[in-house]
Amino acid sequence: MIFFESADPESKLDTFFEGVWYSVVTITSVGYGDYVPSTLGGKSVGFIFVLASLVSFGFFVSQLTNYFRTMSENKKLGYNGTKFDNHTVIIGWNSFARSVADQLIDVGSRVAIITQNKSNIDIILEHYNHSKNLYVLYSEFDNFDVLKNARIDRASMVFLNTKSDSNNLVHLLNFKKKYSEPNYIVTLDNADLKDTFKSAGVTYTLSQQELSSKLLASYIFEPDVAEFGEELISNAKDEKEYDIMMYRVISTNPYVNKSYDDIFFELKKKYNTVLIGITKMQDGKRVLMKNPDEEVNIEIGDYLIIISNGKHSSQITEVFGVEEGVV
Repeated sequence: MIFFESADPESKLDTFFEGVWYSVVTITSVGYGDYVPSTLGGKSVGFIFVLASLVSFGFFVSQLTNYFRTMSENKKLGYNGTKFDNHTVIIGWNSFARSVADQLIDVGSRVAIITQNKSNIDIILEHYNHSKNLYVLYSEFDNFDVLKNARIDRASMVFLNTKSDSNNLVHLLNFKKKYSEPNYIVTLDNADLKDTFKSAGVTYTLSQQELSSKLLASYIFEPDVAEFGEELISNAKDEKEYDIMMYRVISTNPYVNKSYDDIFFELKKKYNTVLIGITKMQDGKRVLMKNPDEEVNIEIGDYLIIISNGKHSSQITEVFGVEEGVV
């Protein structure tokens, strides 16, 4: 450009800086028009710059679009990770996992869902309306480099919900090697495998068939008890529904160092709430005391297990100073 334009005494493009300025302004499609070539050779070079601007601008827009698309996709697939602590991790997604997640998210619990099916991601996010208490990760269940995004090591509970009991057992053994701190819960197709899973390190085992058969028998023999019991193990969504809840006793709890009997009568009188049990930690293990008949004092770190309706549950949460559930 300078070579051609320097031959014209009236051209402004006769220095290196002016040539660079013209090149940059033209290639970036800004086109101020303060410098223009006046010679045939300069215009020919300028024509090349114009064509280059189309290519470079298209390349830039394409790269920028791909960058933001990748960022959005990584976020949706969970690759940016989560900051959840003391959350529940659900390994595997199906209708049963959705029912469990519904109950947890309804009470404000944080849930991380890991699925191997990419098509599930949009379904899960839309179902929970992109809840702030939900995190979804697309990953193979043995890819621990990706699984670390779900902060499984900081979770309070891991629910293994894969295709079969054998798959659950294999994944349990692998997860226990990598993440030993969380509690593990598994639903079994074969109830006879309970001892096997207990030996492998699972904390809780449930048999869907066993639970269904007990509930069905109860409906046949004691239908009112069965109906009440089914209500108690689900969330109380209105004032007339009841729920069994557990609250951790913290230092600000007004019932610290009081006896179980005193708390029983006070909760019933003030909040129409029934205290039915207490859990204490002994030697690192949870010890459940169902309606103890001996004298028991409430201590920090215990869990109070109560029956309350939707009307008074919010009052109990405020009085106890902590959300329900395992903390």
